Amino acid sequence: MNRLVWLGCLSYMVIGMAHVVAGAVLVPLIGAYGVEYGDGGQFIMNQFLGFLFGVLASPFMTRKLGRRSALILALGCLTAAEAVYSLLPPWGGMLAVAPVAGIGFGMTEAVLGAIIIEFVTDGKASAMAKLETFFGVGALVMPMLAGLLIRADIWQMAFPFITALSGITMLLWMTVSFGKADALISSRPSAAPERPVGEPARYSPAAWPLLVAGMLYFALYVGMEMSYTNYLPAILLERTGMDEAAASASLSVFWGLMVVGRLFAGRIADRGGYFRYLLVSTAAGTGMLVLLALTGHTVVSLVWVGLAGLLWSGVFAVALLYVNEHIPGMTERTTSLLIASGGIGSTLLPRAAGWFMDHVGADGTLWLIAIAASMLIALLGFMAATVRANRRRPMPGHVAEAGRPWIGPDV
Repeated sequence: MNRLVWLGCLSYMVIGMAHVVAGAVLVPLIGAYGVEYGDGGQFIMNQFLGFLFGVLASPFMTRKLGRRSALILALGCLTAAEAVYSLLPPWGGMLAVAPVAGIGFGMTEAVLGAIIIEFVTDGKASAMAKLETFFGVGALVMPMLAGLLIRADIWQMAFPFITALSGITMLLWMTVSFGKADALISSRPSAAPERPVGEPARYSPAAWPLLVAGMLYFALYVGMEMSYTNYLPAILLERTGMDEAAASASLSVFWGLMVVGRLFAGRIADRGGYFRYLLVSTAAGTGMLVLLALTGHTVVSLVWVGLAGLLWSGVFAVALLYVNEHIPGMTERTTSLLIASGGIGSTLLPRAAGWFMDHVGADGTLWLIAIAASMLIALLGFMAATVRANRRRPMPGHVAEAGRPWIGPDV
């Protein structure tokens, strides 16, 4: 199982790089093609649409092909798309291939997350935190590498680098044996005994309130995080008087401590319980945003930025586990819906934050982000109440996992 987790970590590092490479080389890319930033935005949007499709299609693909085959297909899509990028085809070709890259890293994220949640029996939170740590490492390393390549005037080599790494990862998934786990990850999700074979599982009525609340939680959390990181340099520039270089470097403080936090978040969540971890992290993380909004001093602001990265570090992974724990038997579909909700939130909330930056300023934008974070606390309360309500009445377990209780031990 360790081999499965570590290969999963490599895969998450690759998709972390793939998520940010377009933005990292966007300036020289649009310069080379003679297009404008709006065209570059369309390129990134096409990748996002592919990502959304890949995430939502992942349950169908695992049902038809099996988990390992779906993962190989996803990495194959990513490898092929990055290879086409490497050739620098006409701009129309770049736009046409962009959704394929998005499908690749979106499906990889959803399928692999579901595999870890479903088949790692001990220390699920630690395993998921490892994946998220390596995703963060990829998202950190790629801009640094892109900066070096841009300075050397060979920025286009960023695409072949990801092509090679993605291709190697795909070959490893094709050839590496995971022992007893081989049969599990190669199989299709099992159909329930009382359902006709091939008919997809359905959520019970009692599962919907928790699922919808979980989707809203992910949309708000990812949207809040993306708004915070996208506009943090501009916010600090306006509120503290930092110069541009120092304001941009503040992102390294946030992401660096987030990566450090992910090294420990899983163990803390496994020992203390998923809900307790989420409640403390969400409440304390919201507090850091409020303190930042109340602070205008440069050094103190950077302290709040770093602590925010540390506190929010494990929320995404642990929230995935919490919702899946209380909706058993639907791991692939639940994981894909939650990740897709996060993707939608990462598009909508930053747009609102951008409007606030233009019309209200940095203070108003910070309070918008803090309000979004505080709504996460209310959603956690609703999810806990739903779990308790379902526990009080006998609920049929999802028959796809016969004998597994509807409600787990952790509120």
